[in-house]
Amino acid sequence: MIRVAIADDQQLIRAGFRSLLEAEPDLLVAGEAATGREAVTLAKRERPDVLLMDIRMPDGDGLWATERIVSDPALAGVHVVVVTTFELDEYVAQAIRAGASGFLVKDTEPVELIRAVHVVAAGDALLSPSVTRTLLSRLATGLAAPPDASRLAALTEREREVLALVGQGLTNEEIGARLYLSPLTAKTHVSRIMSKLAARDRVQLVIVAYETGLVAPGA
Repeated sequence: MIRVAIADDQQLIRAGFRSLLEAEPDLLVAGEAATGREAVTLAKRERPDVLLMDIRMPDGDGLWATERIVSDPALAGVHVVVVTTFELDEYVAQAIRAGASGFLVKDTEPVELIRAVHVVAAGDALLSPSVTRTLLSRLATGLAAPPDASRLAALTEREREVLALVGQGLTNEEIGARLYLSPLTAKTHVSRIMSKLAARDRVQLVIVAYETGLVAPGA
């Protein structure tokens, strides 16, 4: 059973998410929060597998809450998925940097929301190609330093190819199809890259791919 918590200041949004989640036999809603501070308290009390986190909330916004949850070693099993109204939310890149495991917009189709919960609960990170482009564009405005490719020195040529595709938002299945590898082999490459680059998750690999110049906004 996957335990999911919901943090959003709008009761209607929380009720809608709860209804969708509870309709799935393997999902359980572990609690709700209406503020950032409540979200942190909820995470500590319930230790959900996935926490759907709105960004714009009172009393500590979603960015503040995400930073505190991700930085707490005791909450390492809590995976935060940022859920907001706009893809161009000015806090999205910061939330991803803070350690959020994924990003969704509130008008996401119900089936995609359910899929996102399963993907993140399994330990993967969720970034669609459109969201990846948005993230990279946001990072571009916040990074004045030129790309530094020296971090790629530890990677093999194949691993660089895989990292470039991760940076474009491709899943393991899509990477495998592109490079004629099995999804399991693609996943193994991703895991090795994360280890070599000391990346917390797939989302941080996207950032590394951009910062090193391996991919660029619009790629």
